[in-house]
Amino acid sequence: MLIRGGRLVDVVGDRGGDLRVGRDGRIDRVAPGLDPLDREEVVDAGGCLVVPGGVDAHTHLHLPVGEVRVSDDFRTGTAAAAVGGTTTVIDYVTGPRGADPLEALATWQRWAEPASVDVGLHMTFTGAVDEGTVAACVERGVTSFKLYMAYPGTLQVDDGVILDVLRAAGRHGGLVTVHAENGSAIETLRRRALAEGRTGVFEHSRTRPALLEAEAVGRVGVLAELAGTPVYIVHVSSAPALAAVREARRRGVDMLAETCPQYLELGPELLERADGDNFVCTPPLRDPWHHEELWHGLSDGTVQTVATDHCPFTVADRRAGMRARPQGWADFTEIPGGMPGIETRMALVWEGAVAGRITVEDWVRLCAEAPARTFGLWPQKGSLLPGADADVVVWDPALRQGLDAGELHMRTDHSPYAGRAVSGWPRLVLSRGRVVARAGRYVGEPGWGRYVARSPRQGARG
Repeated sequence: MLIRGGRLVDVVGDRGGDLRVGRDGRIDRVAPGLDPLDREEVVDAGGCLVVPGGVDAHTHLHLPVGEVRVSDDFRTGTAAAAVGGTTTVIDYVTGPRGADPLEALATWQRWAEPASVDVGLHMTFTGAVDEGTVAACVERGVTSFKLYMAYPGTLQVDDGVILDVLRAAGRHGGLVTVHAENGSAIETLRRRALAEGRTGVFEHSRTRPALLEAEAVGRVGVLAELAGTPVYIVHVSSAPALAAVREARRRGVDMLAETCPQYLELGPELLERADGDNFVCTPPLRDPWHHEELWHGLSDGTVQTVATDHCPFTVADRRAGMRARPQGWADFTEIPGGMPGIETRMALVWEGAVAGRITVEDWVRLCAEAPARTFGLWPQKGSLLPGADADVVVWDPALRQGLDAGELHMRTDHSPYAGRAVSGWPRLVLSRGRVVARAGRYVGEPGWGRYVARSPRQGARG
């Protein structure tokens, strides 16, 4: 395939030119004025951008949450990702506390076999692990590890475990990602709310204040400084947490940060609606002034990546709660948290470029290049360099797309952005040279996606 006449945007810059996809599914050549070869399909990209396929570095597919399960599995979730311009996802392996991490990894790899685009995996540790387990994950191409500072009794680990895993990961070229909230203090606030009869949805936000996110970011920054290793903060949601990232960096800590479209777009007032439980996510949605600070963080490089934390539920499962009660959840602590977003991420961040909050180059960096570099996929993913996988998106700035659930491909019956439409959507999406989406329609096939083993970070001491 020859993609001609588009505006190429990647790490090299923003320029006109043509792109040739080789028969091996890799980018063969990028240059102006390429002539078609015999029997080569030619795509006219006039008026469009030609960019690397998006890399969503934070998804939860097929995941059990209490007695319910997220509504997207790897087949449906990756198909939706493809339609929206994302051609690689990195999903979190999250087995139950006490499970063998390597057995959980094998389960996730089996679940991922029907994927429509390429899949990498992170490993979640919910307790202390020996260094051999970290090394075994790295050998299998899983080079990032998630730790929770929240959800005591299920996912939360203590500071000693965080320090040990930071050191072990550093020795083997791994990167630790952290859900940073002070889970113990939040649990105290939750118990107090219930004791005082405050059980409604809005209490989810009230009991998880931004200060407790910032405190946890600061604390993990100290642990990373002590370990002498990098650390990555997932789904930064607030201005105080962003300030804590900046402070850690000022001291020389190699702290990377991620945010998500819901923390750039949606506010806590949605929790007060009749369907407010559909807007429960963790950390909770914040007031608009936090959104503005996060956009500034995206522009100045404090925040490196935009992911989704894609964790969707049907309305019925959300109402049933994590205990799957026929009468529905009893209080806010039983509501499964998470939002759909794997299909809409690229378009929502694109709106920031259109509005001048970030540049078009920032958009590509945040959604494709930086997550690929951060998680050991570069330059195979996230670039238009010759030899890279031909994960290519022809992005049409004039193509309009509604964001109601019925107009999207995620397996959920509600949308956080219902009633909205965006201008800017993929006209064509290629995964390793094969067309998987055209103008809002999925045309790929389950099982095309491959498991992608990721490379350790340079400078490992092990």
